[in-house]
Amino acid sequence: MSSLRHSWRVKMTAQPTAIRVHPGATLRGTVSVPGDKSLSHRALILGALAEGTSRVRGWLPAGDTLATLHCVQALGIAVERVDAHTLSVHGRGLNGLQAPPAPLDCVNAGTAMRLLAGVLAGQSFASTLDGSEQLRRRPMRRITEPLRQMGAQIADTDGHAPLHIRPATLRGMAHTLPVASAQVKSGLLLAGLFADGPTTVSEPGPARDHTERMLRAMGAQIAVDGFRVTLTPGAPLRPLDLTVPGDPSSAAFVLVAALLAGDGEVRVTGVGINPTRTGLLDILAAMGGEVVCEGERLEGGEPVADLRVRRAELRGTTVGGDLIVRAIDEFPALMVAATQAAGETLVRDAEELRVKETDRIAVMAAELRKMGATVEELPDGFRIVGPQRLRGAVVQGHDDHRVAMALAVAGLLADGETIVEDAACAHDSFPGFVETMQALGAEMTWCSHD
Repeated sequence: MSSLRHSWRVKMTAQPTAIRVHPGATLRGTVSVPGDKSLSHRALILGALAEGTSRVRGWLPAGDTLATLHCVQALGIAVERVDAHTLSVHGRGLNGLQAPPAPLDCVNAGTAMRLLAGVLAGQSFASTLDGSEQLRRRPMRRITEPLRQMGAQIADTDGHAPLHIRPATLRGMAHTLPVASAQVKSGLLLAGLFADGPTTVSEPGPARDHTERMLRAMGAQIAVDGFRVTLTPGAPLRPLDLTVPGDPSSAAFVLVAALLAGDGEVRVTGVGINPTRTGLLDILAAMGGEVVCEGERLEGGEPVADLRVRRAELRGTTVGGDLIVRAIDEFPALMVAATQAAGETLVRDAEELRVKETDRIAVMAAELRKMGATVEELPDGFRIVGPQRLRGAVVQGHDDHRVAMALAVAGLLADGETIVEDAACAHDSFPGFVETMQALGAEMTWCSHD
């Protein structure tokens, strides 16, 4: 793996890496959250393949998306940073990428690795995708195996990164995925852009459809029939003109905190409410926590709304089936909510949580236990009976942005001070998380902790 590390990582290591939290504040006010991470990744990759310059506003300048930016630049694509949140991506067309001078370092970004694997599988040059030790632990055979069935010359390392890709001629084919996965579906559709015929991906249930929406907006031949998507290659991709909505996965931490802490009213503006991403809102509604959507509108083909929430007395619920995929990134925050809900919260069918940045079931259970919670781990989920009284503690973020932020929210509900160590990873998806919570009145600060 390349020894290079991007400037954002170097800078962060010199800054405080722990979050100190005190309970008792009433949260109120209006805030926004950073641009959607999933859309920010895709705008860069698809913009690179477009015929001409794409303008992307509201782009998320976070650790994971910066990794994608650097990979795209290493493939010969000029990207102009107009300002912190606006990019001009000077696409070179489907056949315009260049051989990278070194292995492409995806750092912690699984989305970057799986989507770029699809793009690079159809190129005329060799390449290698690698990343951090954390990313090297994440399963990659779920994308490399179907790509090999298309004719890709791609070698994984015992099912993990690094991925070594050689030039190949791809054939269009039909894939049936055993588990709904937006990253795998997207990687295969992107490979289909370079195939000799249509590529069809069928899934057992719903998964994020950002790639299909964006490809269609760019002029690709996309047909959707239920949970089956077919891409027919041949059409050049038009440049994007996109405003990225606020990330619902980032908004989740603000919403859960507002439901549980104090009696104020919190409004989060301009959040994406794509129906493949609103599982948490449905779960919270089932628990008695109403999140009101106001001013619904479309931004670049994606539905957007302002979300308003007040404190509520939550009750336990059962979650499983298709709802899991629609809320997969929000379960660390949901585990915190479950400790405060009356009765049993039972989550099943969530095996995917064990192969995210960390095993989020095991890690969240262990850290919440340090705060006095009782959490029963299940092979495919968890069981929590509440309400439970949390106590302040020193807990670990485990270099997992969603774990770190969820524990910080838990600290708002605990008796006494909570320190979340190894929390700089929050910048991977939500730069400004602590400052946003401070703006709502939370007693939360960055600190150094030995």
